[in-house]
Amino acid sequence: MLTEKEKKRYLRHILLEEIGEAGQLKLKNAKVLVIGAGGLGCPALQYLAAAGVGKIGIVDDDLVDLSNLQRQILFSEKDVGELKTLAAKKRLHQMNSSIEIMTYNERLTEKNVLPLFSRYDIIVDGSDNFITKYLANDAAVLTGKPLVFGSIFKFDGQVSVFNYQNGPTYRCLFPQPGSPGEMPSCSETGVLGILPGIIGNLQANEVLKMILGIGNVLSGKLLVFDALEMQTLILPFSKNWEKVVTELEEINFSCETMPFVSISYEEYSKYPDSFTLLDVRSSEERDISNIEGLHIPLPELENRYSELASEDNLLVYCASGIRSLKAIFKLDSLLPEKKMYNLKGGLQKIK
Repeated sequence: MLTEKEKKRYLRHILLEEIGEAGQLKLKNAKVLVIGAGGLGCPALQYLAAAGVGKIGIVDDDLVDLSNLQRQILFSEKDVGELKTLAAKKRLHQMNSSIEIMTYNERLTEKNVLPLFSRYDIIVDGSDNFITKYLANDAAVLTGKPLVFGSIFKFDGQVSVFNYQNGPTYRCLFPQPGSPGEMPSCSETGVLGILPGIIGNLQANEVLKMILGIGNVLSGKLLVFDALEMQTLILPFSKNWEKVVTELEEINFSCETMPFVSISYEEYSKYPDSFTLLDVRSSEERDISNIEGLHIPLPELENRYSELASEDNLLVYCASGIRSLKAIFKLDSLLPEKKMYNLKGGLQKIK
């Protein structure tokens, strides 16, 4: 039952017909584990705690650094040098003293992941490296837990929910990790401070929907967000029954951030020989203007993708960057071994 104090605290939830007291009680009884108290973890933790999720676990072995404060607003200057888990627990309890917060001052590994996941209902992935993302995905499958995925790079973010009601997983999107050093980390390229706040809050939103049983969960759908253009794209994907997880698989490298990346025309122009251009617009559009390269219209990709078998480092472009992203998504399932990049903003961004 909810206490009188809880009824007052969560009144704006209770007033919603879709939630009510019964829904708030579901939140109170829920158990959510958040991997990482960093850029994505901080906003997710704040809103899960504020919403009244009864038990929240935090896994992180890092210390608060001054450079974190640009985006990890759960922390303050007084927290620099302190364990993130402990600093987060202290701050979250100041926000909501009635919830239980468990801290695990360790890195997620093959040894601890299954016991940890088994104690919680939902897992939130706020990690920033491929090793943890694949490990979390496989452990979520083995323990039967839904995994809320988030990823950020520069000005772009992604959100999805994996293994929800035996739905598609991370390996359905990206069957195998890329190569070591394939993509730079946020520490090397930077990230817009507000971006992880947006993506982390979207992750928290998916958690609340699952607990409450309302709305449409992002299962089998990848939400792609562009902070500069304020464009959101939702790409559907299906379960790959050939990628069934039966055990934890060791991954022997660390390569941070998203599985594919957008680059500007200016970045491309510095190293044009390093890419193979692919135009996915219509023939009519290409006749008007183009920057050369191969040409396969988006609707024809599934029938003609074999023409790209000998190409690598594909830089896919269209008019605005939306169709090219859809093309990359489609090609990734057809040619998963290929390195692909999206021309950010498309041809309309070329001065």
